[in-house]
Amino acid sequence: MAKGGIISAIHQGSLAEELELVPGDKIISINEQELTDIIDLSFALADEEIEMLIEHENGEQEIIAFEKDIDEELGAEFESAVFGKIRQCANNCYFCFVDQVAPNMRDSLYIKDDDYRLSFLYGNFVTMTNMGPRDLERIHRLHLSPLYISVHTTNPKLRGEMLRTKRGELIMEQLAKLNEADVEYHTQVVLCPGLNDGAELDRTIQDIISMQPCAKTLGIVPVGLTKFRENCYPLKTFDAQGAKKVIEQVRHWQEKMRKQTGKNFIYLSDEFYLLAGEPLPKAEEYDGFPQLDNGIGLTRNFIEQWKETEINPNNYQKLLNLDIICGKSAGKVIKNLVDELNIDNLNANVLALENEFFGHEVTVTGLLTGQDIIKNLKQNKANRDGIIIPNCALREGEDIFLDDYTLEDIKKAFPDEEVKVASDAIMLKNLLADWHNIKCERSKAIYTWQSNASYTK
Repeated sequence: MAKGGIISAIHQGSLAEELELVPGDKIISINEQELTDIIDLSFALADEEIEMLIEHENGEQEIIAFEKDIDEELGAEFESAVFGKIRQCANNCYFCFVDQVAPNMRDSLYIKDDDYRLSFLYGNFVTMTNMGPRDLERIHRLHLSPLYISVHTTNPKLRGEMLRTKRGELIMEQLAKLNEADVEYHTQVVLCPGLNDGAELDRTIQDIISMQPCAKTLGIVPVGLTKFRENCYPLKTFDAQGAKKVIEQVRHWQEKMRKQTGKNFIYLSDEFYLLAGEPLPKAEEYDGFPQLDNGIGLTRNFIEQWKETEINPNNYQKLLNLDIICGKSAGKVIKNLVDELNIDNLNANVLALENEFFGHEVTVTGLLTGQDIIKNLKQNKANRDGIIIPNCALREGEDIFLDDYTLEDIKKAFPDEEVKVASDAIMLKNLLADWHNIKCERSKAIYTWQSNASYTK
């Protein structure tokens, strides 16, 4: 079967509609160039004269020739950004989250993607251990920048051990190749107590700093452990004291970098500050939140969004009882913000849930499951009018939780209560201010394939 991109949707009034393309059509090649992914497609479509080989759902092939402006978009969406198999991870990392997913869940949750194309397109972090000279040449030729690289440690021996592959030892050589190609990249460390912290973290920070200007940032996140750790490497999580120690260690480097470059360069994930009971950094210390999708600065960004959102409260004529769902780590922050609202007859209750499904050490909102939400809501059901679900707990573009429960399951469990989804602080604040009139419409995903990266960030 020929490779190519299968169209999932056509934009109204687009070039694709004019060419009479329809969902299910597969674009195999453009100007005799075979297409392996959306990147190939984008570069090929930059031409003005196009010959496009199409395969229809019935197997019939057709060549469509047309002219277009260089910057004119096709106006089609595709089932996947990769037209074929996603490159999967060849490592067996000590801390791999996918290895800690519960058994008997949907197949897509066990996919360990390590594909540089998804790193460029979506910001997924990759280890580069499955990349060869041809990959690096393509990255150079097409200038696929920036990329997102999982470094973890720059000690070759330690990285090889933590990733359980000899190719893990090549990280500094590979980063040097990216520097030679003038490709920018963001880096991350999954910090594991007793392994890559302490002096090893200092070494890693120093090495990544030396890779500037191509190295743009270094994000540090604590290892996440679920209760499903059979046959996994014995790891432990950070406690409050350990988190404080990391904050102090990194603060020294941040102060040094800010004096030298005007930016912190190194950023700690929210969990360190929340666990240590330390104040979150100010918004300006995140320098534009370059690793927001990695969970770094999410809480501060939420607070800033909340503060900047002006509302005209619709004071309610009768008591309105709402439950706001969130993970344990976000509970105190959200409660403090909600308590500051002064809206007549609004009783907004923040339910910061323990994660029974993955284990109590998992405290982030994005890993809440439908069954845990339903269980907790049933235990706190007194006089409730509405429920606010966090968008990040749902699969992007779909109304489904990690455990395959759906938004509809929650609505069925509580038929007398209105269920709405808050995508961010702006939506949450507006929902609280004008519950009866605010509509929540979730955007649909452009590509149906979903990386596990978005579940673990």
